[in-house]
Amino acid sequence: MPNIHDTGYKKLFSDKRIFRQLIETFVTEKWVKDIDFDSCEQLDKTFIADHYKETQSDIIYRVKLQGRELYIIILLEFQSTVDRFMSLRFLNYISNFLMDYLQTQKKPKNLPAVFPLLLYNGDKKWTAPVAIETLIEGNELLGKYGIRFQYFKLAENEFDKEKLLKISNLISTLFLAEAHYDIEELEEQFLLLFEKEEDKKSISLLLNWFLNLHEHGRITSAAYDKLERVYKDKEEVKEMLITAIKKEKKAIFEDGLQKGLEKGLQKGLEKGLQKGIETGKQKGQREKSIDVAKRMLALGQDIEFIHKVTGLPVTEIEALRNKLR
Repeated sequence: MPNIHDTGYKKLFSDKRIFRQLIETFVTEKWVKDIDFDSCEQLDKTFIADHYKETQSDIIYRVKLQGRELYIIILLEFQSTVDRFMSLRFLNYISNFLMDYLQTQKKPKNLPAVFPLLLYNGDKKWTAPVAIETLIEGNELLGKYGIRFQYFKLAENEFDKEKLLKISNLISTLFLAEAHYDIEELEEQFLLLFEKEEDKKSISLLLNWFLNLHEHGRITSAAYDKLERVYKDKEEVKEMLITAIKKEKKAIFEDGLQKGLEKGLQKGLEKGLQKGIETGKQKGQREKSIDVAKRMLALGQDIEFIHKVTGLPVTEIEALRNKLR
């Protein structure tokens, strides 16, 4: 059912996170680590020739590689038979793409780099040569003028189950479902994905892919229901956790506010009491000083001497003297 896969895979790989996982996990080239995936942009235009539209599909991304423009072209191959001359088809595809690039750009000086990636999900082993020069008799006789081109092949059925289970991400789960279908293992993988993946939208897209297969009779209703239940249960748990965390935060805030008020009130009372005591002490000391000043005035002591002994202002001592007179 190539059309089902075409549509489903296009939706899946239109998600930038899924696209990035495909490249980072399964394209074993050193330059992959230098790709700026934040700059990636999917092109919505198809450059494929008319007579290929019924048999293959394409996904094209534009990314930055060390500051330069790179186009990654993914051809989705879902044919029941392996096309021996796929390298020629792919080369023709890229030639069409580059010719279109020349027509749409304003006076380009050079052509952009293009990475050709073939994604194959058929049951048969992929036996077609990836390099076109192996298909041309006498190509080597032409030396540097011989035609050279090859594509990067990703055949899902070439990855063993243990490796895919160990990788345990969105793409490996997809490959696992296609090449080693086991609903119990898929259920476990979905649980792991939900716990690991931050982007739940990508998981939803993968689940949608399984729904697509279910609707076309590729997987049973019971199998799909199992995966959907895992997803929904995890979503419910997630929502419950979020609600609980919100309630806990609110309770902590309210408790902290109450404690803060109580602490502030207690501190205010303590401060007020301390101030009262100090004021009382000061008031008592003042009264004592006034009493001493009165006694010294009665004995005829000098005002300046009384000021030094009691600390009272000279004017206040003079007022006391006048009052006593």
